[in-house]
Parts: sequence; C-alpha cells; structure tokens
Amino acid sequence: MDYQYPMDLDWSTDEIVDVIKFFEAVEKAYESKIQKEAFMKAYRRFKAIVPGKADEKNYTDEFEAVSTYSAYQVIKKAKGLEDGDWVKMK
Repeated sequence: MDYQYPMDLDWSTDEIVDVIKFFEAVEKAYESKIQKEAFMKAYRRFKAIVPGKADEKNYTDEFEAVSTYSAYQVIKKAKGLEDGDWVKMK
C-alpha cells in the first residue's frame, strides 16, 4: 500500500481509526475475502461518521482514485449476499 486513506482532520482519533478500518475492509474484499457481517459492520460505522451521500461519494471516490478499489462495488455486492456469505471481488 503506497497511498494514504482519505480522511477529515476534524474527525476524532476513534473516527479516523474506524474509517481506516472500513477502507481496509474494502481492500480485504479485493485482496482476499471478508465476511459480509464484518464488512457491513465496518460500513455502518463509516456511515455513522460520514452520513451524507455526497460526502460518502467524495471519500470513496478519493479512495478508489488512489487504490483502484471501488467501495461502491463492494457495498453493492455485500448487500446482495446472504448472511454468513463471504465478500470476494475477484
């Protein structure tokens, strides 16, 4: 990983850690696999920190620009899976 995660300097340390965990969950879906429940938990926490759709799109687009990993595609796939399934993008 040779990039920085997008973040807001107004976030608390805990919020920054949780946003990083969400982006790491997206990476995990592409690089190996992650359980749907674990991914959705990270996504729900991300949404608690970044509740606006426009802000969510800005942060996930910025992440995709530096990583090539689409959070949107992982979210879309995870929402279509059954509980207990694994999210795997490749």
